Amino acid sequence: MSVGAATKSEPVATPSGLQKVRTWFANPWGKPRWLKLFMWFYLIWSLAPVIIAVQFGFNDGRSRTAWQGFSLLWYTGEPDLSVWNDPSLRSALFQTLRLAGVTMLIATPIGVALAIGLTRWRGRGSKPANLLMLFPLITPEIVLGVALFLVFVYLFQIVQLGTVAQILGHITFTISYVVLIVRSRLLAIGREYEEAARDLGASAGQALRLILLPMLAPAIWASLAIAFAISIDDFVISYFLRGGAATETIPTRLYSGLRLAPSPALNAIATILLVMSMVAITAAALFLNRLRKREGAKGSAVEELARLDI
Repeated sequence: MSVGAATKSEPVATPSGLQKVRTWFANPWGKPRWLKLFMWFYLIWSLAPVIIAVQFGFNDGRSRTAWQGFSLLWYTGEPDLSVWNDPSLRSALFQTLRLAGVTMLIATPIGVALAIGLTRWRGRGSKPANLLMLFPLITPEIVLGVALFLVFVYLFQIVQLGTVAQILGHITFTISYVVLIVRSRLLAIGREYEEAARDLGASAGQALRLILLPMLAPAIWASLAIAFAISIDDFVISYFLRGGAATETIPTRLYSGLRLAPSPALNAIATILLVMSMVAITAAALFLNRLRKREGAKGSAVEELARLDI
């Protein structure tokens, strides 16, 4: 009998119980199906409350626990309590859009300029300035809200609580996000394109306007969307800096409404808030995808011309 035949006839050793336990601890998820199961469990756990809240915004009745049919009653149909017909809800919606729009249009240019300055600055104060720029991100939002409230009430009393104070607070909180997004794009681009433009005779302003800013367009559009989404979702700063019922936003109105007399109209206005956030992020994602495709097409054309020595 040959050695090969003897080897083939040997039984395969089965792992012992201790080996199975060690294998499980080394890879507790086992086969990929457990990862999929965990993923679906997390998605259902996190999205189910949101879906239920949105569903009862379309309920054809006042109940917030029993489904009575589909209707737009709490958006426009109810004569007194719907989002469109309730003055407080309609005012909160317009105030939220006003704050988000102004914050987006002011915070993004300031953040872009600050990101370029901090990235290009090589002086002694550059590191402390970069650290200070991160403070609004690492500071708890309630601390920032209280600090801004004390500043506007006791120090800069020329700024009254209300829309102007809320805009200043939102801009202060949002600029850091814009800086982070734009700086990451700046570091990916590098300084070679600007230096090449300067070598070809462009001034610093022309290199910035014709070369750098177009290349920063994806980050700028993403910053606009992020600034808008952060502003419409903000509760703490809007709550501390509000000046009365006329400056209530959707988050603050939801908070006060749920404590007093909740109705499906609150579900409806929360659904509107969710849709606005999703539309802003989706629009930014579609625009970024279009820019990437355009940049990829340009890169392919340049490579083809280089291959043909044109």
